[in-house]
Amino acid sequence: MTPSLILASASPRRSELLKQLGLVHSIQIANIDETPLANEKPADYVLRVAHEKSLAVHQQCAQGSVVLAADTSVVLGDTIMGKPDNLAHALSMLSRLSGTTHQVYSAVSLRGRINQQVLNISDVTFRTLSEQEIIDYWHTGEPADKAGAYAVQGLASIFIQSIQGSFSGIMGLPLFETAKILSNEGIKVFNE
Repeated sequence: MTPSLILASASPRRSELLKQLGLVHSIQIANIDETPLANEKPADYVLRVAHEKSLAVHQQCAQGSVVLAADTSVVLGDTIMGKPDNLAHALSMLSRLSGTTHQVYSAVSLRGRINQQVLNISDVTFRTLSEQEIIDYWHTGEPADKAGAYAVQGLASIFIQSIQGSFSGIMGLPLFETAKILSNEGIKVFNE
């Protein structure tokens, strides 16, 4: 019997990606502090946050449940870019990403019979953006709740010159790595 899968995330994108794999799951949001620690490296940060999310939800679940959590950050240099607070913040972030290559770090943590963690890092190159484009993009509403103030699968796709890595990882859940750790736990994809 396949164990019940719980997604420890409020992200509709992560849920849709799991559904794309044919995985039935429930959602339980982890309430943790996601503030980066002083001098915390981006990889350490996303791995820690994904771990804390899966642990917090797993402690509240029935025995035999499998909890999947993820965390994704847009990183320029060593700077972790969170979600924008307002237009000025989004303008600052997207102006810094304009005409550069940045990284998107996505960590996945799975708790079940065994605890597993994986990290995916992808490179995203933006073309040069005008201030007016950024302002117009902000007013679409799309960047308001997105790390780095953009959604790769949405309107911001017109800003992206190239991607090296995992498109789904940039969206928030690297499916290659996720399917592998789920398989290690006995959960197969494409189940009806």
